[in-house]
Amino acid sequence: MVGTLSSILVIDDEPDNFDVIQALLSDQNFILHYSNSGEEALARLDVFQPDVILLDVMMPIIDGIEVCRRIKAMPLWESVPIIMVTALTSKIDLARCFDAGADDFISKPVNRLELLARVRSMLRIYQQHKQLATFNTNLEETVQQRTNQLQTMIFQDSLTHLPSRAFLLKNLDKILQTGESSFAVVYLDCDQFKLVNGAFGHVVGNQLLIAIAERLQQHLRHGDILARTGEDEFCFLLHQIENTIAIEPFIKEILQSFEKSFMVANCEIFITASMGIALGNSNHQYPEETLQDADTAMYKAKLRGKGCYQVFDRQMSSAMLSRLTLENDLQRALKHQEFITYYQPIVNLQTEKLTGFEALVRWQHPIRGMISPAEFIPCMEETGLIVEVGIVVLKQACQQLRAWHQLGWTDLNMSVNLSVRQFSSPTLLADIDQVIIESEVNSAHLKLEITESAIMDNADAAIALTKQLRSRQIQISIDDFGTGYSSLGYLHKFPIDNLKIDRSFVNQIQSGNRDYQVVNTIIALSNQLELAVIAEGIETSQQLEWLKQLGCQFGQGYLFSKPLMASEIERIYLK
Repeated sequence: MVGTLSSILVIDDEPDNFDVIQALLSDQNFILHYSNSGEEALARLDVFQPDVILLDVMMPIIDGIEVCRRIKAMPLWESVPIIMVTALTSKIDLARCFDAGADDFISKPVNRLELLARVRSMLRIYQQHKQLATFNTNLEETVQQRTNQLQTMIFQDSLTHLPSRAFLLKNLDKILQTGESSFAVVYLDCDQFKLVNGAFGHVVGNQLLIAIAERLQQHLRHGDILARTGEDEFCFLLHQIENTIAIEPFIKEILQSFEKSFMVANCEIFITASMGIALGNSNHQYPEETLQDADTAMYKAKLRGKGCYQVFDRQMSSAMLSRLTLENDLQRALKHQEFITYYQPIVNLQTEKLTGFEALVRWQHPIRGMISPAEFIPCMEETGLIVEVGIVVLKQACQQLRAWHQLGWTDLNMSVNLSVRQFSSPTLLADIDQVIIESEVNSAHLKLEITESAIMDNADAAIALTKQLRSRQIQISIDDFGTGYSSLGYLHKFPIDNLKIDRSFVNQIQSGNRDYQVVNTIIALSNQLELAVIAEGIETSQQLEWLKQLGCQFGQGYLFSKPLMASEIERIYLK
């Protein structure tokens, strides 16, 4: 819709032409202005404030085409529609008008219907343009506001109002660009903060973080920066730190500040912090490198215990690189099926006859060869890769047991370890069912070995899970018994079949010593609960004789055989 009181400027050196246009538009809600020359029109545009310009082409001194070109060159008026009024109708003349920036034209003599239609059309376009311009202006203001808000979000932590990680990195980058090396980054992590959230809830946890931030700010020196870099992680950027000696007083001051409790939501909370320190290094090109060094040092400090600190050195970086390389290699190994299963015989100690095997994972690295499980299993546990690899081992073991049963060795059992991660996996039962179906193994000859720590983390859930496993005729063994923290009050509730005595007791067993008594007690307890006992790590004939005297039924160890490939098992034992 064309608004009322739109302003129309007529530029024509003949007043009679203006009179004609005024007469033709007299019944419309337009305000008409008249200028008899291009010079006057150009000088008074700000007075006329036109919404549409009717411009005569043929005028003295400055013709309409030049006037049009000059108006369109003015940023304030370039969007005002210009209708050229001309008796010239050749294509060349019209092309010159449009080339000068004209938006439309109307031929003389002027027809009322045509004039009204073209004016209304241009007014509508101009109104749309102004609406769009207003929208763009508002949009730019909104974008600027959002940009400012985003800048605040990026460079300021919303909870503590401390500078953010991005702000810290930005300032650290400025320092590195100047080549300065007399600075330090102190990465602080609150020890076991998740316990606070678990015990008191996230609201109290957030209040504690605010209190910690306020206490840390009290130790902030002029010109230094304290940023919140993670959920319960803070980071200092300290200037004028030349070496480790220079920073030690500050570190001790921070550690001492955590000796006092925090009063949050009427709760007194004690918490400690671990810190990693990275000193300025001219070798660093990017701020993330310095921050990573401090984070690595903090991780090392945590391994030493609560409330410790560690200064970064190059060996830590090498260790972290080795760890990352190992993780990548493990992922590749799983993809390329480099994990294979070895089998260690389990024998009846009284008859020394073969009763079954324990399946043990091995890694056949394409370059390094066979890698010790002690090197890669802890890494798989931490990364969670043990769940996938564990299923691979279970599948291989079940397929192998099925093959040996088909050869006629139908009494053999197969023991397979379940890690803590596997035991807590929500897909464990489904994965085991799938393996049993695919391998067609007799599940009554399958034993799953579970550590004490796995079942006691959540005893009630563990009892329910072991019952489900037993319903599939699978036997259950508690591995490394005596080394964990199992409760005798729970032990009789678990639907288990076997206890495995840890090798640490067997290795030290001597008549009359403490380990001898421990093994004797475990065997006696097992007899009362009607559980079979398997001793691990039997290496000497003397150990074997003592275990026989104590009444231990089964055992395994290097005295009988080391873990072997399936082909070696068949060659030696399954003739």
